[in-house]
Amino acid sequence: MIRVAVCGSGRMGSLILDTVEEQEDMQPVGVLEPLGASDPEHRLTSGTVLGIHATPEDLFAVAKPDVVVDFTNAAFTPTLVEAATRAGVRLVVGTSGVSDATIEAWRKGCADAGIGGVYGANFAIGAVLLMYMTTIAARFFDSAEIIELHHDRKVDSPSGTALSTARLMREARGRDFESNTPDLEHLEGARGAGTGGVTIHSVRLPGFVASQEVIFGGQGQTLTLRHD
Repeated sequence: MIRVAVCGSGRMGSLILDTVEEQEDMQPVGVLEPLGASDPEHRLTSGTVLGIHATPEDLFAVAKPDVVVDFTNAAFTPTLVEAATRAGVRLVVGTSGVSDATIEAWRKGCADAGIGGVYGANFAIGAVLLMYMTTIAARFFDSAEIIELHHDRKVDSPSGTALSTARLMREARGRDFESNTPDLEHLEGARGAGTGGVTIHSVRLPGFVASQEVIFGGQGQTLTLRHD
């Protein structure tokens, strides 16, 4: 039986715990809430009650999870990574905007501890397929831009999915894309921000949930891939 805890007791964390409880080979065992919680317990849809813990060390000592799924924020992820790898606990991180430095420290910590881990900038199968398809197209086009559109309550920009997509495209290509940098910019930042030669534009408006569009440009043609 795989013992699973969740970091973050919000809507996504609650959904994960309910889903875990439905699996024959998994058991939800606890919740980590680094921002604090008004209630010391978390109740699942089934009625099962789990303890809420304020620190990774307390969670690991009391709940003894094999795996922790993290859906909090990138500012807390380094703390969780350090504590989990030290304790030999495997992480599944779906938090947006995790830095390259944190991922590298996590990779090293996992190697030292002899454990695995999963980082998914986006868990939606359509988004995963989009990222995969962009790595194919990246080998055949010299220019590319990403437009990501989210609700107005999203605090980070660009999205972790957009950053991961750009990173994967750059790796698949083996070199930077040819970015179009204007000589004259009437408004600073009008052309967006870039990484690896891929310009990223972030839109934040009420009405959107989460969308991403990747546009490749070549002589006399464009290729657009989009996920909503």
